[in-house]
Amino acid sequence: MTVVTRFAPSPTGFLHIGGGRTALFNWLFARHFGGKFLLRIEDTDRARSTPEAVEAIFDGIKWLGLNWDGEAVMQFARADRHAAVAHQLLAEGKAYRCYCSQDELTALREEQRAKGLPMRYPGIWRDRDPSEAPAGVPGVVRLKAPSEGETIIADLVQGDVRVANDQLDDMVLLRADGTPTYMLSVVVDDHDMGITHVIRGDDHLTNAFRQYQLYKACGWEVPTFAHIPLIHGADGAKLSKRHGALGVDAYRDMGFLPEAMRNYLLRLGWSHGDDEIISTEQAKEWFNLESVGRSPSRFDFVKLTQLNGHYMRLADDDRLTALVTPMLEAKAGAAVSPAGAARVRAGMTGLKERAKTMLELADSALFYVLPRPLTQDEKAAKTMADAASRDDLSQYAAQIAALAGWSREALEEAARIFTEARGQKLGKIAQPLRAALTGSSVSPPIFEVMEVLGRDETLGRIEDATSGARPSEPTAA
Repeated sequence: MTVVTRFAPSPTGFLHIGGGRTALFNWLFARHFGGKFLLRIEDTDRARSTPEAVEAIFDGIKWLGLNWDGEAVMQFARADRHAAVAHQLLAEGKAYRCYCSQDELTALREEQRAKGLPMRYPGIWRDRDPSEAPAGVPGVVRLKAPSEGETIIADLVQGDVRVANDQLDDMVLLRADGTPTYMLSVVVDDHDMGITHVIRGDDHLTNAFRQYQLYKACGWEVPTFAHIPLIHGADGAKLSKRHGALGVDAYRDMGFLPEAMRNYLLRLGWSHGDDEIISTEQAKEWFNLESVGRSPSRFDFVKLTQLNGHYMRLADDDRLTALVTPMLEAKAGAAVSPAGAARVRAGMTGLKERAKTMLELADSALFYVLPRPLTQDEKAAKTMADAASRDDLSQYAAQIAALAGWSREALEEAARIFTEARGQKLGKIAQPLRAALTGSSVSPPIFEVMEVLGRDETLGRIEDATSGARPSEPTAA
């Protein structure tokens, strides 16, 4: 048997973090078994489904790196097929038309509520003669579900879950206007797409019983179900925006890498011993549903950020440079020049060691692309306000201007000789250098910065800082 899984979001908003994890689990399970991972957009809610949301879902899944097989299926386009199945069930006596009005159903629910009874449709039209139907009323189509015994779902995560059939009513398959319901559409699509495993959040578990009955009524093989516990916030409460229930695109914009998100989402509810850092290739090899826990997992923004820092350090420097350049341009308010991009690339090893997100990387790399003279932050300006520091910088600059080689080692050695000759520690020159060259009191190792900037830019920035040159209108260098 070829394993076939699917991710089937509704395009009524962004691809949220829980949906991203569901997509990941389906993708990993299919890839683990060399099967297929399919995508279906459940756009039957025409009032709330938007093209923008569809594109956001595509974009989010692609950013996560979860390539799907074949073309995405649009559920609404298959409405005729869904309706045909309902009519076939009608013809076979496995479904029936119900002519209860909305007022009748409302009164029935109110009566059940007053008596403390479960609110279920009691099969009023189940065995009535269709000739009794009121004139001009199309009615809805309901499944003639079993009323005795029980329905058992052999769930790969939850174990055997069962419900008495008298607790389930005859669900609607077609509305009065002939449009198919969600429950009908999902079952028909999963069958037609050859889905072997339905992996989704456990908020769908109650749907599984009704869907199981519909599969049986149609004479189709029931897929294997696996219902994953939902994600909660770090405080154990239902996940909300304050916990991190944002669109996947928001995490990209906050500077997280897709491989870090995959690793983090994988560990939300799934484990492999004590392993925390799990590459995507390793995840495909290890992933199984037996290791999915039954308790809700907790979203921890701090852990995600720390994990992202790990992947930042592993990431290719060229790739990080390409990713950070648009962020730098947004911060600088101008295009990054080839020279500026080359500096960022050359300094990437030092930059990424200290960054946990792409936004942090952009903040720390900005000084490499800003034009001269730099704007100094408060601490840097205070350092450069000291006349002795400016004098030391000028003298040091005069010495290194004549250096034969411009390496970080040679620059640091020159600084060491310079400060020792004055009975000073290396920091006496390092901090003014940092202020002059970066406009800040924090940066990558300053002699590495000097090497990356090069002789002319380094000496020029020192000259600006020691002469009190004022920044002009910003244009990225």
